[in-house]
Amino acid sequence: MSAGSDDVTRIDGDTPTQRLLVLLEVIAARSDAFSLQDLVEETGVPKPTLHRMLQQLESLGMLQREGDGRHYSTGLRLRRLAEQLLLNDTRHGARHAVLRQLVAEVGESCNITALSGSEVLYLDRVETPAPLRFYLHPGSRVPVHCSASGKLFLAQMSAAQRRRLLANVPLEAFTPHTITEYGSLELELERVKTQGFALDEEEFLPGLRCIAVLVGDAGRSNMGIAIQAPAMRMDVDKALQYLPALRRAAAALAAIESGEPGDTRQSA
Repeated sequence: MSAGSDDVTRIDGDTPTQRLLVLLEVIAARSDAFSLQDLVEETGVPKPTLHRMLQQLESLGMLQREGDGRHYSTGLRLRRLAEQLLLNDTRHGARHAVLRQLVAEVGESCNITALSGSEVLYLDRVETPAPLRFYLHPGSRVPVHCSASGKLFLAQMSAAQRRRLLANVPLEAFTPHTITEYGSLELELERVKTQGFALDEEEFLPGLRCIAVLVGDAGRSNMGIAIQAPAMRMDVDKALQYLPALRRAAAALAAIESGEPGDTRQSA
């Protein structure tokens, strides 16, 4: 994919399949729903040609129509493809080593997460050896509105993006502590954005507290790392004491994802 000007992203390729793949790259870089006209203006591809390409991608499940019938967003098949790439990435071993080291340092269960639609997907997890723990395996999904990682992913979106994501997702109450009112959730997300970390204070499972930070640059990350523990063993003050270790692990993961050379292990 090359840029023909500052305003137009060219859809180049020798075959129709190659051009479809380049178009998917353009679409994957977008953070919100888009219309046919949006892509015409961005790529300079004639409207009839682009319409035909979008129809092909929609028929394959790579794209889906929004409720208004005019806008498109990523389809379930494309999201599942992205999830499988993350779950089976060759860097999994390096990420898992960072997670194991964090668990050894803090003594609690830790996980790596990504946003998948309106849910948080567990990419990897290492359990604490402590006898009292909550078991959640890689591949598990938790609601975005009542998890620490989910709040981080929501906080880096614009208000319009959040409204669109949550439009068809009820803010279900899983515990008495779950935030179920949109105004209250917006206030919580503003706090998360300001402080750079998020807490789940028994909002998804009774007795479970969690603290999480993003991996990589805030505002552009789709990966988080979190520490989870029984609330009786990790109060808020103790969770905050774990932040330096959590941030070192996040920096090590960011180095792995970016392919930076050198030792990505945490310092003690």
